Amino acid sequence: MSKKPSQPLANELKPYVVPFRYDGTGEFHLKSHKTNEKGGLDKEKATGIIEANRERLSDFQEKLYAQDRWSLLLIFQGMDAAGKDSAIKSVFEGVNPQGCEVTAFKQPSTNELDHDFLWRSMIALPERGRIGIFNRSHYEECLVVRVHPEILAKQKLPERLVTKDIWKERFEDITAMERHLARNGTVILKFFLNVSKEEQRERFLARLEEPAKNWKFSLADIGERKLWAKYQAAYQDMIRHTAAEAAPWYVVPADHKWFARVVIGSAIVSALDRLDLHFPDVEKADRSEFKQVREALLAEGKGTKK
Repeated sequence: MSKKPSQPLANELKPYVVPFRYDGTGEFHLKSHKTNEKGGLDKEKATGIIEANRERLSDFQEKLYAQDRWSLLLIFQGMDAAGKDSAIKSVFEGVNPQGCEVTAFKQPSTNELDHDFLWRSMIALPERGRIGIFNRSHYEECLVVRVHPEILAKQKLPERLVTKDIWKERFEDITAMERHLARNGTVILKFFLNVSKEEQRERFLARLEEPAKNWKFSLADIGERKLWAKYQAAYQDMIRHTAAEAAPWYVVPADHKWFARVVIGSAIVSALDRLDLHFPDVEKADRSEFKQVREALLAEGKGTKK
């Protein structure tokens, strides 16, 4: 990134960013991160921060698009009902959809399985000037595939390449890929929405009780709940091995959706603030041409009045 963030904004958002950011420095233990953190806020104060961040994000997005130098990749991971969909919808409310693209990664297709595990993510990367949002991502290959070895067995890999080191190797491949992207102007922020098992249970029950949300629920979700401990271990190992200065993880307390949105929005705005984004300067020759165009339009208006 090209510069230090403006101090007033950096200081204002620091309490909602720094405590939840992990860049690989020091040890990482998932259990040490509270899922019900509120950051000293109540919902009313949080709403004000969320709205302010939306305005900032909208402004930054216009400049990002116009400047056409940087791109922004946002990765959202979390257990079922952690709030990924609603967080993306809330944080980006009011942002020009032409400058953003959300990609939701589901079960790999036959075509995707005929490529390496990073392929489908690579072809969905944002262009310069744009924001790419991954709802789940290539990290599923180190999470659900790790928890369910039977999925790995169906991925057509040569048998001799499937060793006890495969997860370490995938962490290395992902880290190298993200480092390459960062060196070429893609700012990467990764969010793990850290929800408690108890809160997930309440959200599942709410989905069952509200007809409009029934479609979000399946019996498979209950099966995955039984593997909670394995998923938590997989997330901890993944974050430990793939967090980096150029591609940090944010362990977002997700039991209170409003606070999760404060953290996510603040992290994105703080990162964009570091880029010295601005609208491109217009060349002197272009300004002269603008003057002629203006005069022509004014003359055209006079002719209409006559």
